[in-house]
Amino acid sequence: MSDNFDKYIYLTGRVIIGLYFLVPGISKVLSFPEYIQIVTINEVPFPAFSLILVILCQLIFGTSIILGRFLKLGSLILAINIILFNFYIHDFWNINDVINQKHEMQNFIKNIAILAGLLILYKTHESSN
Repeated sequence: MSDNFDKYIYLTGRVIIGLYFLVPGISKVLSFPEYIQIVTINEVPFPAFSLILVILCQLIFGTSIILGRFLKLGSLILAINIILFNFYIHDFWNINDVINQKHEMQNFIKNIAILAGLLILYKTHESSN
């Protein structure tokens, strides 16, 4: 019974982490012009190319994590995405407005927790798909 419970806990965690990327990936597709503005304002290199690459990573690897496929690769790619998001989009150290600075700091720290989950998923996945 404990093994079944563990499997459901693992599946639930995987689905939640996968949805964390899949849903925003879909949102970026549906609101592409707004996201182009965001990445341009934040001085992300090659804004359109970078945004398309992020969308593809979020859609493909968010789905793969949900389905339990290519977990090591997906975890690693999405971990890199999180690091880049934090330094380009949630760069609270560059914001002078206290309210926005605190908001971006909260997003930065939240993303560090998601990064930790991805690294744990990478390490604990048993088979190499």
